[in-house]
Amino acid sequence: MRDQVLILASGVFDLVHYGHIRFIEEARKLGGENSRLVVIIARDKTVKRLKGRRPIIPEDQRRAVVESLKPVDEAILGYENLSFEETIVKVKPDIIAVGYDQLSIENNVKAFIKARGLTIEVARVGKFGRADLDSSSKIKRKILSEETSSS
Repeated sequence: MRDQVLILASGVFDLVHYGHIRFIEEARKLGGENSRLVVIIARDKTVKRLKGRRPIIPEDQRRAVVESLKPVDEAILGYENLSFEETIVKVKPDIIAVGYDQLSIENNVKAFIKARGLTIEVARVGKFGRADLDSSSKIKRKILSEETSSS
């Protein structure tokens, strides 16, 4: 038995914003005082496959930025084959934190945990920040619309 509670969180983290910071802070709190937070950063190819476009910031830079955040102990790049299951087996978390918009991931993870008979808690973290600035996509659109209106 390890001394620390290990929490696993994941995301794209393109254009890190307040919602990302709060998600990471709340994920870390799930494990209490003696916890360790590992964050999986989605690969560029994975983001392209899921969202139809590549992130603005390359994966190695997104990983470095997230790992530099105070609550994060380690940030790792995800598997290109979208296998969250492989990551669970490798990292062996006690708790998996999912964001308010990660319902599909939450359902897949819960099914995997149940099928394997694992004792891993899955916790959903709420939404934070202004609704118009709560995603990287909305921030990108706002920047583009403000550039268009100021020209």
